[in-house]
Amino acid sequence: MRPSLPSNDQKTRVLVVDDEQSILDYLRLGLQYEGFEVDCATSGSQALRRFGDFRPDLVILDRMLPDGDGLSVCDELRNVSEVPILMLSARGEVEDRVEGLRRGADDYLPKPFKFEELLARAQALLRRAGRQSTRLLSYRDLELDPGSRRVRRAGQPVELTAREFDLLEFLMRWPERVLSREQILTQLWGFDFEGNTNVVEVHISSLRQKLDDPERQLIRTVRGVGYALGG
Repeated sequence: MRPSLPSNDQKTRVLVVDDEQSILDYLRLGLQYEGFEVDCATSGSQALRRFGDFRPDLVILDRMLPDGDGLSVCDELRNVSEVPILMLSARGEVEDRVEGLRRGADDYLPKPFKFEELLARAQALLRRAGRQSTRLLSYRDLELDPGSRRVRRAGQPVELTAREFDLLEFLMRWPERVLSREQILTQLWGFDFEGNTNVVEVHISSLRQKLDDPERQLIRTVRGVGYALGG
């Protein structure tokens, strides 16, 4: 069974993180045959770098990695993204599964596993994420439609660039939560983006010019921390 591909004909992207080359090869070949675009990483640090560059729709993450616990990688990803995470582990005890799910994994598959089961679980996570990602987002009088990529404030359309839209969507998925400059850089520009850049400030300023007025400001600055939508 082939996965449903996005309407823009781009393949669904899957990042596989495991330090066993045989498993990486097994999953890469199987997933590519099923129509996915696949990238691989063999360590936690490499996974975080590849996540920013590849921007996957799904992460398949081994719990035991050579440079630390996969749960730490899960923590890092959850700080910046709602991407579905399917965790793999040779440790299949109930306590281990519960801890993985509590730390942010969306599903947990013990090793060894059949590829057919992994594929079914991956497709279920992608279906669930697809329903969530296309849901209309709203905050006060601001509405954002991820499917049509349209924005309205007080019923009036707001024209945004692609990057401005992505930034606003990120803020709207975490309303009233302060997002750090580093979290925004990671989500929109990748983990390896130059740290001393003012690109976040430039795009926040542009969004404010298009969205805010003196009586109805939406995006607030928390000095020394980051930015939040409302609150």
